Amino acid sequence: MILVTGATGQFGSKAIEYLLNKGVKPSEISALVRDAANADHLKSKGIEVRVGNYTDYDSLVKAFQGIEKLLLVSSNDRQAVENRTAHHINAIKAAKSANVKHVVYTSFVREAGFEDSAIAAFQDSHVQTEAYLIASGLDYTILQNGIYLEMIPVFAGEKVGETGVLLFPAADGKASYVLREELAEAAAEILTIDGHEKQIYSLTNSASVSFKEIAKAIADQLGKDVDYQSLAVETFEAKLKQFGVPDLYIGMFTMWATAQAQGAMDVVDDTLERFLGRKPTTMSQFIAQIY
Repeated sequence: MILVTGATGQFGSKAIEYLLNKGVKPSEISALVRDAANADHLKSKGIEVRVGNYTDYDSLVKAFQGIEKLLLVSSNDRQAVENRTAHHINAIKAAKSANVKHVVYTSFVREAGFEDSAIAAFQDSHVQTEAYLIASGLDYTILQNGIYLEMIPVFAGEKVGETGVLLFPAADGKASYVLREELAEAAAEILTIDGHEKQIYSLTNSASVSFKEIAKAIADQLGKDVDYQSLAVETFEAKLKQFGVPDLYIGMFTMWATAQAQGAMDVVDDTLERFLGRKPTTMSQFIAQIY
């Protein structure tokens, strides 16, 4: 029996779709959700829905009973980063208590020297979780996933097509953006084939890209000029405040832009391509779909 956490989320739901596409019977899949009322679509497919919460250890132990393989989708808690670490450790402890055999954990890609990057705290949460999982004695597979391609339109802003200007203080830094759905497909592949125990995989695209390249791809798709401007962080933040962007989002944009400027996500690896059996969706292909 395979259990997928975050089963109504964007990653978990796609992982379930791919498990079904790969021939796993619905009766061999369980879905962990926080609210069963949101999972009727899973029940209708014959998938067992179990209720649990990363903050409730006992609910996880109960939900993990009889599970052989667990896809532990990392917490998306929007509060302190430390909460995510606690959530993950809760889940790993519960898996151990419930005699789960194999945990597949969705971590995040990192470059050497991440301790000095703008996303160091975010990265450290994954580092701590990986270390705890490795020390747990459980069989594990760690998926160090690249940053999602789906973040590009968020960073570019919804009015980039109108204004012809892309403001983002990422300088000339590059990152290896990858489609979330293809990462979920790779996770499903790993869950259905033996031999991935005690492995750490870097799942990124076959090329890293800069925001100058992203702006050009958007321009080519829209048939109009798009000017990429990497402003000083302080100037960028002031402009976002002027546009009425909430402080929470300003901090997030600045953090990820600075991390890209630092090369913190500039990791290229062909492992995802091998799992997919094809080239991952490129930035340009994604831009053509979105714009």
